[in-house]
Amino acid sequence: MGASTKLLAMQPSIFNIRVPLRDRDDVFLLNTLTDAQLIVSSDVADLLDRPSFDSLTDSERDAVDVLKENGFFVSDYAADRRALEDYFHNVKHSTEELHITVLTTLQCNFACGYCYQGDREDFNQFAEKMTLETAARVAAWIETELDRLRPAKFAMTFFGGEPLLNLPAVYDLADRTWAATQARGIPQSLSVITNGLLLTSDVVDRLVPRGLRGVKITLDGDRATHDRMRPLRGGQGTFDRIIENIRKVADRTRISIGGNFDESSADSFPALLDFLKDQDFADKLVKVNFKPIVRDQPAPAPTLKGMLPLIPVNDHGKPLGGSCMTSVGGGGGSTCDSCSFLDEKMAFLREETRRRGLPGPSGVPGGPCHVHHANAHTIGPDGSMYGCPGFTGEKAMSTGHIDGRLESWRERNRNRFDTLDPWKACGDCAFLPTCAGGCLTASFAQLGDVNTPTCHKPTFESAVIALAHRVAGPTQETVQ
Repeated sequence: MGASTKLLAMQPSIFNIRVPLRDRDDVFLLNTLTDAQLIVSSDVADLLDRPSFDSLTDSERDAVDVLKENGFFVSDYAADRRALEDYFHNVKHSTEELHITVLTTLQCNFACGYCYQGDREDFNQFAEKMTLETAARVAAWIETELDRLRPAKFAMTFFGGEPLLNLPAVYDLADRTWAATQARGIPQSLSVITNGLLLTSDVVDRLVPRGLRGVKITLDGDRATHDRMRPLRGGQGTFDRIIENIRKVADRTRISIGGNFDESSADSFPALLDFLKDQDFADKLVKVNFKPIVRDQPAPAPTLKGMLPLIPVNDHGKPLGGSCMTSVGGGGGSTCDSCSFLDEKMAFLREETRRRGLPGPSGVPGGPCHVHHANAHTIGPDGSMYGCPGFTGEKAMSTGHIDGRLESWRERNRNRFDTLDPWKACGDCAFLPTCAGGCLTASFAQLGDVNTPTCHKPTFESAVIALAHRVAGPTQETVQ
């Protein structure tokens, strides 16, 4: 009687996604809150629509138990929503990892036409560069956080500008945090996001003993297209030198390839994939992921009220002429998919990447980005702190400073980021646990409101369909 009562109270989770599989009587099930993935027969999937459970066969009861154990059935709607709130609370307050992104400089040696740094001839003259004194203060602040949180692990990402233009700060921070983490028995991992021009074996060999886990490098198409899109400030091409640099370090650390495309360059990426596939370092690549350049253009009318497309901003909070969308994410191959959007070309390149045997992304966001983690911080060259790298350089959005100075405007920003919950405007979207409302930099750029969601649901749906058929394969076992 008790078991029957429990079954009668069940209902399907609002976070279920179903994909019927081509040419077979099976269905791929994904629950975005539990991250469970199952391939089930269609009659098992139909159980999710069953109005009551008062007459189940033994095999149906077994199938219902499997679905319930994986979160596809819940007791009621309120329980599902409470589980979501608990999930976001746990993500925000987790002490599992202290993650710090450090911008060692805002200077860059490239003149990419889609980057605002490349559009300003005097930018490098005035761009900030972290001093060794500031690096020491950043390390001291990190040490204090390690003692306060006692995290299970510490991760630091070097970013810019071009972070390798300030190697003294990179090395100093890596050494100081290594000493601090080793003294406390906390594992340290480092990542570098770089354009690749200054990447050398010496740089990698210097950082590997300090926990380097990977480097992320950008290639914007085949040789001719990349050299057009990402030249040096003197106009010289950079592709060949970057490739040679990758070849020299691929045996020493994990390499992730990013790339930015627009309507003029997208068709060159299959040739880049062919080129990469044939390189002797192809099996060393951990991820190959291409994203669109977002141009400065009037925002299209949102499909849903309050939902905005992604438009990046510069250091004054204004829309950029374009933005380097591969700059976000750790060098070990992780990317921040919830901070970017997908389109048909992106889906095409994702599948072309995998078709060549290269490690592409799933296209499904992997969970709330670091802006929703209380123990993930971005630190600018002067020691100012930000909610995420998208706001770095715009001092008006700083949420604090490593020296602990109390200024009312920074405190207001910190409180604003501490209370973020843009997903509450998203209704019962099944992607809430993975997307969390999308890119907040975009929200701020257009409405000045970091709590307004950006919606890319159609592209996530297409990615799940591709994931389902890839996961299914001919040898996958089906729950009957």
